[in-house]
This record gives sequence, structure tokens and C-alpha cells, in this order.
Amino acid sequence: MTTSSQGPVPGRARPTEGTGGAVVPVFLYHAVMEEPPDWIAEFTVTPGQFAAHLDAVVDSGRTPVTIGALADHLAGRAPLPSRPVLLTFDDGFADLPGPTAEALAERALPATAYLTTGAIAPGGRSLLPPAPMMTLDRVAELERSGMEIGSHTVTHAQLDTLTAERLRTELCDSKAVLEDALGHSVPHLAYPHGYNSPRVRAMAARAGYETATAVRHALSSDRDERYRIARLIVRRGHTVADVRNWLAGGGARVAPYRDGPKTIAWRWYRRARAAVNGPEFAG
Repeated sequence: MTTSSQGPVPGRARPTEGTGGAVVPVFLYHAVMEEPPDWIAEFTVTPGQFAAHLDAVVDSGRTPVTIGALADHLAGRAPLPSRPVLLTFDDGFADLPGPTAEALAERALPATAYLTTGAIAPGGRSLLPPAPMMTLDRVAELERSGMEIGSHTVTHAQLDTLTAERLRTELCDSKAVLEDALGHSVPHLAYPHGYNSPRVRAMAARAGYETATAVRHALSSDRDERYRIARLIVRRGHTVADVRNWLAGGGARVAPYRDGPKTIAWRWYRRARAAVNGPEFAG
């Protein structure tokens, strides 16, 4: 991140007492089911795999926290525990307020769920292909089960390819829908498929979000960027040994770090394609 004449770019982590240089695994899950649709199968784990992953988290001795706790640390408001770990879920598949929430509650594990409002709200529309999804009327129930709720935009579009007006709608409308359902602020965002850019990050800050998570398939840290928190994307081929390795602070790069030339070139290619074809599904 850089600074300008207008001050620091939102998202720069500020050092606080407690965890100098701590590695923070932030796991990204999608669906937990036996027979997922083909398009999400690569990012789905079975209930048995999920239970084994959660048991590994418990056995690791790490302290599970929510994105809100990490936000407090990165904003300089409170320290993190010495060995934190975070569990996050994207989209809002039907298993989330049922068996997935139950598996977490059985182990007293908090989590953060980022919901695509166009896919779960009555009459809503999104770019997500067909899949069993939860419904908006279960969001408060999800929160009561111990999950923190965040926004995953309205349609799940590639945010870094959108016009300013469309980007603002994706960020603000999804936030408003969730806040109406819960009766309180929703200050956390996850970029669909992790796609973001300096412009998207600045817009997220202006829309009122305190944090935003990307993907990056990297370990986060207690010095990560508030508007580009790194997560480890859990695929169906990942084993319990992979999970244990990440919990031990290995097996992946540690954020923060700059985008590489390939990431930047891919962003420009997708922008050009979106200019011709319109907004596309981020996935």
C-alpha cells in the first residue's frame, strides 16, 4: 500500500501490542455437502471432511476469532490472542444455517459468513449458477448460532471490472439488505472470488465497510491490510494434513504483499472483456 497527499490508503495495518508478526490462518469455505452442483464441487468439502478440519482446528490450540476481532486489531483498537485462527464461509449455501452451523456450535467455534444477497433474498437475482441456497429469513438465525454476518455483494460479479455506479450498488445494496434483516450494522465485506483493486478497496471504505477479505490463497498476519485480508481457499482435494500445516503457519505465503504482474495483467484482461460482454460471474 502507498500513501498520497490525501493521507494513508485505507487498509494499512497499524502495529499494536500483543502479537508482533503473528501468522493468522483465515480459512475460506463454500459449501459443505455430499453431492454439490458441478460448478462449485471443486470448492466443496463433505460433512466428514469438514468435521475432520474442525477437529484439527480445535486440536491446534489456536484461538478461534471472527473477522470483527481481526478488524479491531488491524484498526488498533484491541490486540489479538497470541495464536488466532478464523473460519469464513462465502455465498450462503443451504447447508450453512443447518448442519454447518451445528458442527461449528458443537465445538464452540465462531465464524464469519459472507452472504450474496441476490442469491438468498426473495425475488433477488445473482450471477451464481443454480445451487441450493439458504434464504434471507434465516440470517438472524445464523447470527444467533454464533456466526458473524458479512456482505458478499448482490450478484457476485467481478468487482474490479465494474463501473463506479455498478460497483457502488453491489457494495451498498447488499449491505443495506443485510442490515435491514439483522437490525444492526454489517461492517465486513468479502470480494467475490477475491477480485479487487485499489479503486474497489477505496470504494469499500467509502461504503462504510471496516474490512474486506480477498482470497490470495495465503496466510494472513497481524499486519495484513484491512481491505485485502488474505484467506486460504479450501478445495475438495485438500487434506487434513494441509489444514494442520496451515494451522502451524506453513504451506503458504504470508500477507501482506504486493500484487504480481500476472495478477495485474489478468485484471486488465477481465476489464476489457467486461467492457464488451458486461458484468461477469466471479468464479
